[in-house]
Amino acid sequence: MSAAASLETGHQRTILLLALAAFSSAASMRACDAMLPALAHEFGATPGQAARTISAFAMSYGLTQMFYGPLGDRYGKLRVVALAVAAGVLASIGAMLSGSIGSLLAFRVVGGALAAAIIPLSMAWIGDQIAYEHRQPTLARFMMGQMCGVIGGQFVGGLFADHLSWRWTFGFLAVTYALSAATLWRRALGVHHGDSAGAAAHAGAAPSASRYRHQIAQIARGAWPRVIFATVCLEGFAVFGALAFVPLHLHHRFGVSLTLAGIAPGAFGVGGLAYASVARRMVAGVGEVGLVRLGGLLLLLGLGGLALGGSWILAIPESLLMGLGFYMLHNTLQTNATQMAPQSRGTAVSMFASSFFLGQSIGVAIGSAMADQVGTAPLFAVAALLSIALALGFALALERRSRHPQVGSPA
Repeated sequence: MSAAASLETGHQRTILLLALAAFSSAASMRACDAMLPALAHEFGATPGQAARTISAFAMSYGLTQMFYGPLGDRYGKLRVVALAVAAGVLASIGAMLSGSIGSLLAFRVVGGALAAAIIPLSMAWIGDQIAYEHRQPTLARFMMGQMCGVIGGQFVGGLFADHLSWRWTFGFLAVTYALSAATLWRRALGVHHGDSAGAAAHAGAAPSASRYRHQIAQIARGAWPRVIFATVCLEGFAVFGALAFVPLHLHHRFGVSLTLAGIAPGAFGVGGLAYASVARRMVAGVGEVGLVRLGGLLLLLGLGGLALGGSWILAIPESLLMGLGFYMLHNTLQTNATQMAPQSRGTAVSMFASSFFLGQSIGVAIGSAMADQVGTAPLFAVAALLSIALALGFALALERRSRHPQVGSPA
């Protein structure tokens, strides 16, 4: 086998391991969606109060991004991911054993802070290793782990809440984190791949904390990064601020079990998997602008259908359309984010992820209030309108960008 072929094989194996870690991270994030009624019942809380287990995770996830980006740039992205995955085992066990809603919220905050390292630093590592023209399909393959986590987290959360206890959901997550940690740590130490050795070589010459602050400020001053950060923040606000309440909506409006209520939004992840399987052809066929516009239209149809209601069965194809549309838009945003600052890619991608999950946490918090006060249908309607407006606006920005490419842009 040639050196180039061996390197490519090593990259693919590492991406597979990172996808497994992304599964655990995404499953942790979505695990509480389908169990909100069970949590509310056990702890004597309203559904909106129980939903803080979602927003607390997302808020912690978003706020800690700024910490992991520089850490990954300095000590090696794979090493930081492996450590975070290993610590996620303990956070999941703590959530499983929680005796109060306050204790559960505390472990969700810790879990969010640890999961924060996984997907952004994995994306940044892919950005370091994969050429831009191949990066969007590669990122799509990697994100299949996250998509499966979205499906698995929601389904398993509802299944255990119905038939055993919601606590076993976190036991399941502890096992998946442990499997990820066992394999990733060996890879990060360079047993199978030499990536971490190169990162370690740069550690001694890593810039100071003040230099990192300068990097963050420099990235934030760029007009194009600000467009991407604002877009992904509003995307998280609209899409995931609504998605978290699909199981609650189906359970209360149609009286379906928590297991079935968790299956419907799990179709969101299936839509993402469908996109990942055709990403290369779609990028070649319609381009980034076309993907963004089509994604916005599908989000409008999916969220609008949920707002109108009619049958819980319809929520399955509607959630699938949401997932397909979301990943068309989000994967395009991700790909552009990996190219914003190639010399500080870990920091730039962490800023991107921070914007996304801060938007998500604010969306869930506002969605909680809307769910308690006016119900979930108006929440889905607002999210539908915001999503299409956001997609059309970003498509226009991409068109302008392509006509006036900047230094270092992929155009």
